Amino acid sequence: MRNHRVAMLGLLAYAAGLATVALWPQPVDRPIAGLLGSALQGLHRRGVPDWVNYGFIESAANVLLFIPLGALVAWVVGRGCWWVGGVAGLLASSAIELTQFLFLPARYATLADVLANTVGAVLGAFLALLLMRRLGSVRNRAPARTL
Repeated sequence: MRNHRVAMLGLLAYAAGLATVALWPQPVDRPIAGLLGSALQGLHRRGVPDWVNYGFIESAANVLLFIPLGALVAWVVGRGCWWVGGVAGLLASSAIELTQFLFLPARYATLADVLANTVGAVLGAFLALLLMRRLGSVRNRAPARTL
């Protein structure tokens, strides 16, 4: 019960942070765009492949950003419905992208973001499922206490 409450509080805190980042009027990476471009150029000069570019970094960041959402939702709903974490990622990402498209002209709504965010949420939900199974098997192996 305590783990469920902690996961629920974590989910609420994460959702607030995600809403702040996703609905910020300007792209949140704008202040570091020049630094990121310079860093990528330096990495390319040192042999990092050209496909590691801004688009790759953005997609990877979108995947990573949604892993906690999928994991926390899966933890809240439990092992039997772990996949709801992925569905939550799809729905949240779709709502974010639609809001950006309709109300935030400086932001760019894309289906690629929805896909990357959903992949992250599914990955997080699956990782939570593995952890819940692992913790469940550890609890089941614990010796019974005798009085």
